[in-house]
Amino acid sequence: MNNNNQQQKIVAIGGGHGLGRILSALSEFGDNVTGIVTTTDNGGSTGRIRACQGGIAWGDTRNCINQLITEPSIGSMIFEYRFRGNGELDGHNLGNLMLTALDNLSIRPLEAINLIRDMLKVSTQIVPMSEHPADLAAQTHSGLMISGETDVDDLDEPPARLMLEPVVPATREAVCAIQEADIVILGPGSFLTSIMPPLLLPEINRALKTTTAKIVFVRNLGKEAGPAGKMSLDTMLTWCERSMGGRKIDVVLGPNTDDTLDEVYQQVDAELASANHQWRHDRDRLSQAIKDIMVS
Repeated sequence: MNNNNQQQKIVAIGGGHGLGRILSALSEFGDNVTGIVTTTDNGGSTGRIRACQGGIAWGDTRNCINQLITEPSIGSMIFEYRFRGNGELDGHNLGNLMLTALDNLSIRPLEAINLIRDMLKVSTQIVPMSEHPADLAAQTHSGLMISGETDVDDLDEPPARLMLEPVVPATREAVCAIQEADIVILGPGSFLTSIMPPLLLPEINRALKTTTAKIVFVRNLGKEAGPAGKMSLDTMLTWCERSMGGRKIDVVLGPNTDDTLDEVYQQVDAELASANHQWRHDRDRLSQAIKDIMVS
């Protein structure tokens, strides 16, 4: 990879597992990579903390940081520790609690993230989609309103539309990163609950609509278990583009399955699966595929 390629600005948007995989695959780009993280989770340890403390959801951010730790240390062991037992701490991840505590001590949630990044020697920039708490909501085709990410995931079929409650401002660093990006990556990950929430923010919508960056959609390697598993690839792309003010996606990355993809898209058919887990993207293969797209 030449130095010019190394200096390109990359933005990746999504949730914990999928976004963390992308960010770790691109870690050699250092602080030229910005991950914009979904903050609407209301389940598990994150949901319990939000219920009693308020604030944004920290679980996806913690997951991304975990996948970027390259130097194991006492600090990283503490950050990844999960409590077990019969008490109130059972199931809580210490990283979530640390981020919540630092958030309470900081002026901004982004400062809490940067303190943890510095402590764990993570150079990749990680920015919450918003620094204001919001929940994901959906309207079903029958008109029923559903509130909360976990309830959206439990729907029997894809909703008619998604929204945020309330509509909150995007983090300004996230908007600036998109405006300065050479390439923007959507996915992989849970489509409705990881990829879509940041796109529902008006400022991110506008930034993606006007960006000159190449926009890449990374396909999952298997069908999702929730309602998004019943959505076709074309439908997912349409949802993204509708939430980007009509801006078209440039490249679809992933193995070419039976989906009939519109010819307006550049399809990069690449084998991305890990040798050990066919549903998990291999970091090296993912990294090389994205580098190839950057120079194409």
